[in-house]
Amino acid sequence: MADSQGYDPKRSRVNDDTMMDFIRGTVSGDIQDVPGIGPAAAKRLASGEGDDKVTNTYQLIGKFLMLKGPDTDDNKVESMEHCEKFWYWLQDKGISAHRSAIVKAIAMKVNGLLPGVYDPDLYDGDSEEE
Repeated sequence: MADSQGYDPKRSRVNDDTMMDFIRGTVSGDIQDVPGIGPAAAKRLASGEGDDKVTNTYQLIGKFLMLKGPDTDDNKVESMEHCEKFWYWLQDKGISAHRSAIVKAIAMKVNGLLPGVYDPDLYDGDSEEE
């Protein structure tokens, strides 16, 4: 049984067609185009000051990429740790639903632009839906 905390792509409740439309489509900037983000989540993401305030898809992708590091001599942030960091960042922003869907959507979208950023094969195994 999977841990109830942290990112697991199998807990995403977004249907496959919606996810693939987002991944294959162009980035509009409208944060609610991201699967799993509705008006309440958009409001929570827009709260805060400075770099903590995310109001569009470009900024959300930027936040995801920022969490790819920092690398040290002893640790390079790889795919699983990267997704965990983003999942917990969303939790800290008050996103209580669809976190795994949001992480999956952004990770897969960015992986299309920067291959190797996300490896869905690392998540083979059984888990429950979120």
